Amino acid sequence: MAENAAKRLKTADGGAGAVAIGTHNGHFHADEALAVYMLRQHIPIYSGAKLVRTRDPALLETCHTVVDVGGVYDATHNRYDHHQRTFATTFPGRATKLSSAGLVYLHFGREIVARRLASPQESEQVGLIWRKVYESFIEALDAHDNGISIYEPAGIAAAGLEKKFSDGGFTLGAMVGRLNPNWNDPVPEDPALAQAAEDERFVTASQRIGEEFDRDLDYYTKAWLPAREVAAGAFAARQEYDPEGRIMVLKGQSAPWKDHLYTLEEESQEVGKVLYVLYTEKPGPDAKWRIQCVPVTKDSFQSRKPLPEVWRGFRDEELDKISSIDGCVFVHAAGFIGGNKTFDGALAMAKKALEI
Repeated sequence: MAENAAKRLKTADGGAGAVAIGTHNGHFHADEALAVYMLRQHIPIYSGAKLVRTRDPALLETCHTVVDVGGVYDATHNRYDHHQRTFATTFPGRATKLSSAGLVYLHFGREIVARRLASPQESEQVGLIWRKVYESFIEALDAHDNGISIYEPAGIAAAGLEKKFSDGGFTLGAMVGRLNPNWNDPVPEDPALAQAAEDERFVTASQRIGEEFDRDLDYYTKAWLPAREVAAGAFAARQEYDPEGRIMVLKGQSAPWKDHLYTLEEESQEVGKVLYVLYTEKPGPDAKWRIQCVPVTKDSFQSRKPLPEVWRGFRDEELDKISSIDGCVFVHAAGFIGGNKTFDGALAMAKKALEI
């Protein structure tokens, strides 16, 4: 039976002739909230698009594009549902099954990134950001909506690991989920008003998750990508400071390097690994220098080669005497970072640490 008109979203968006995006009504989730946002805010044809929230197949059939409902994935007809038993599509190089957010990003993500960079969709930079934003943001939504845990539950149980405290469950998915009405919130008696209130919450959720997506996109296009150039230059010059390339120096203003370093090492296919990275605390000729140990992995607290144990926890003149290097500022008690007043001093610390 056709759905009651009160169960359809009637938004102020979209004038005559505007395309319509369909998605389901009822309890909403992060994936369709973001899918709708990406289309409406980043793809010109959907600018000002009408939004139709329904499960009525007849109404969905009238929509130009449908996400997260309808039981069909067919990009040629703008249908992006993932709930079919036969659905198994993943992002290139990733194992996580896509949700509606991942499907929309798979097909429109390159255009979104290209517009932000003002570059051709086929460019290497667009491809880098397209993949990075998926891995850093979209994939978590795909996994959440498909019930995929970040860790294998059986492996966690076998290892006997338990949470020591609650993290509040604040994920991207939970952030959107909290914008749904509570079970005991007052509901207008008029079905049309009740649907309108639910629809308003969805629009708020779509905007909220979209703002986070835009922040992620801005970071990777405006900060992460330029940092890659800085890290690549330093990586290429690393043998100037150590024949085996174990010391990397970021000249001038320091930039985020960890993520890029692992990629650069993988791409170079060289056996040796960078152990220490040197950079200034701030721009300027009088800036102090830091020596940081490269972690085993990007998110690890374990260093490939920590600074010498005999230096750890000491500062200033006392550290000068222990290390026989002038200008020392400190070495952290955990041995993952240290400092010196000058570049020459920091480099001397790195070279001596390699020998101990």
